[in-house]
Amino acid sequence: MSELSDLYQEVILEHNKNPRNFREIEDADQYADGKNPLCGDALRVYLKMDGEVVGDVAFKGSGCAISKASASMMTQAVKGKTKAEAEAIFGEFHAMVTGELDAETQENDLGKLKIFAGVLEFPARVKCASLSWHTLNAALKGEDVVSTE
Repeated sequence: MSELSDLYQEVILEHNKNPRNFREIEDADQYADGKNPLCGDALRVYLKMDGEVVGDVAFKGSGCAISKASASMMTQAVKGKTKAEAEAIFGEFHAMVTGELDAETQENDLGKLKIFAGVLEFPARVKCASLSWHTLNAALKGEDVVSTE
């Protein structure tokens, strides 16, 4: 197994075991629900906006290790970013996990999120990794529900 694959597994397991921002935000400005009926992942993303800035972001729900780890790292990546910056990170993340962006050779602002490039080796898991991101994007746009059917 390659060093990158080992790191990918280590990060996934750590964020699954100790997810960051795994809680409700009682006074959230916006939230959206995401569901992946094929594997059973279901979560809610909460946003507390400070003008155009993501002042706080959290998630609650259940899912596989990849889904939970992706949601955990997503909250860390977008907190404190403007709505436009968060939408741009969503676009880059989605492009990376669907193979449209090579995060190692093409310019991007993904930082630690590049670890999810490994999900390409498991096509059935792309929806697991991207569910929270699609749900965040829906919440940013004021939409309520996302399904990856």
